[in-house]
Amino acid sequence: MSDKYVAQSADGCVWITGASSGIGRQLALSFASDGWTVAATARSQDKLDALAGESAKLSGKIIAVPGDVSSRDEMRSACERVENEAGPIALLVANAGVYYPQDGLNNNADEWQKTIDINLTGTVNTILPVIDTMKARRRGQIAIVSSVAGYRGLPTSAAYGATKAALINMAEALKFDLDLAGIRIQVINPGFVDTPATKSNPFPMPHLLSPEEAVAEIRTGLKHPNKFEIAFPAAFVRQLKLLQTLPYGLYFKLVRKSTGWSKKQA
Repeated sequence: MSDKYVAQSADGCVWITGASSGIGRQLALSFASDGWTVAATARSQDKLDALAGESAKLSGKIIAVPGDVSSRDEMRSACERVENEAGPIALLVANAGVYYPQDGLNNNADEWQKTIDINLTGTVNTILPVIDTMKARRRGQIAIVSSVAGYRGLPTSAAYGATKAALINMAEALKFDLDLAGIRIQVINPGFVDTPATKSNPFPMPHLLSPEEAVAEIRTGLKHPNKFEIAFPAAFVRQLKLLQTLPYGLYFKLVRKSTGWSKKQA
C-alpha cells in the first residue's frame, strides 16, 4: 500500500525545494547527515553552493540544483537533472514558499501574485514531473509543505493562507489517485517557525519553534507509515483545529482578541 511506503536512502535521493534558507536548508542538512543524497533547489546558486559545501563533512551529500519553482519549464528541467545527477527521486519535499503579510485595506497586488506563483503554482510545477517519474517506478513519497494558516483565515494571511489552504485541499485530492500508483503523498502543516518569513508578523506567535525543532517533527512524520498530515506543534494544532469547528461569529471574535486585531484602527 502506498500509505505504508517510507522512502529510504537506498531507494534514491531526496529532492528539497526552497532549500536555501529556513526549514528547507535545515532539512537538507539533516538528510545529508543521515547519509542521504540531497538535491537542493532554490533560486540562489551562491546559497546552494554554500549549502553543498557544508555537506562535505557529512556522511551524505548535497547537490545544488538551482531553479525557479514559478517556471514550469525550469522545474521540469530541474527534475530531469536531479534524476540524472542525484539518482531516482525517492522522496520529494515541496517546500518552496513565500510569505508577504497583507493588510486587507492596503493590498499589494504584486505580492499577491508572487504568493500564488510560488506557493501554489510553484508546488504544482514541482510535483507534476516528479509524479511522472514515480508512477513509472510505481513507488515514491511526496510531501507538500503547507501551513496551519491554511486551516482558517487569519489576519495578514489573506494571500498566504489562501495558497496554503489550496495546498491542503490539493494533497487530499491527489491522494486518491496517487495511492493507485504506489505513490505516497503527505501534507506538512507547521505552526510558527523562527525563519526570515515570520520576522514581519505584527502579532504574538505562540509556540514558536526553531528550524531544528521543526525539522525533527518533519523527519519523524515522514517516517511514520500511516501519517497523512504532519502538523505541529501538537498543542497549537489542537487549538487551531478546535477553532475550525466554531461558528463564524465566535471564531472572528476570538481571533480578533487573541491577535490584537480588536484594537486595530482602519
